[in-house]
Amino acid sequence: MAWRARTVIGLLGAAGVAAWARAWRPRHLTWGATPDEVARALPGDDLVRSPTFNATRAISVGAPPERIWPWLVQVGVRRAGWYSYDLLDNLGRPSARQIRPEWQALEPGDTLPMSPDGKHGINVYSMDYPRSMVWGTPADTTWVWQLDPQPDGTTRLLTRIRSRIRWSPASIAFSALLEVADFWMIRKMLAGLRERAEQSGTSPGGEDGRTPARSAS
Repeated sequence: MAWRARTVIGLLGAAGVAAWARAWRPRHLTWGATPDEVARALPGDDLVRSPTFNATRAISVGAPPERIWPWLVQVGVRRAGWYSYDLLDNLGRPSARQIRPEWQALEPGDTLPMSPDGKHGINVYSMDYPRSMVWGTPADTTWVWQLDPQPDGTTRLLTRIRSRIRWSPASIAFSALLEVADFWMIRKMLAGLRERAEQSGTSPGGEDGRTPARSAS
């Protein structure tokens, strides 16, 4: 009888996974994005070929790209946070609700910290003010932000994560985390960015909100 129970449980589990993969997974991988936005090429797509995880999400923001950009530039642990679930991704510290000049000098080659000691983070690959940013980890993952201005003065804010699983415990664990938690965290982050950009009337670094250039040292 025990083997029958295990068989039934296994079949039910497999059916549940199949139903999730068929019905829910495609929806959470494309939340808020139009079919054209999902299909279009974005900067950084060529850095991770044949991804096992490929998610494009989007939201409309009632502000121009120049007002959104400074909020993106300052993200990170012990920086502005991630505008998501702070208890989970920012050590319980509230994400910033102001644009902080000291966190605006971000450049390609920098690392956005994802741990308190700064030893773990995501690299900044490219920045094209105020349209796109590409973050990532070598060969494994890219995280892209695309800011598309609209004729009515709003912005379509797109984010795309592409990741390729490697058969190592760390990579498998990271891929499992993406499948389980990524959608909820990214959706919250998009909403947090929209709220802050729409409520902010001014940005640092001049009238256009351009990220201040890093001074030479």
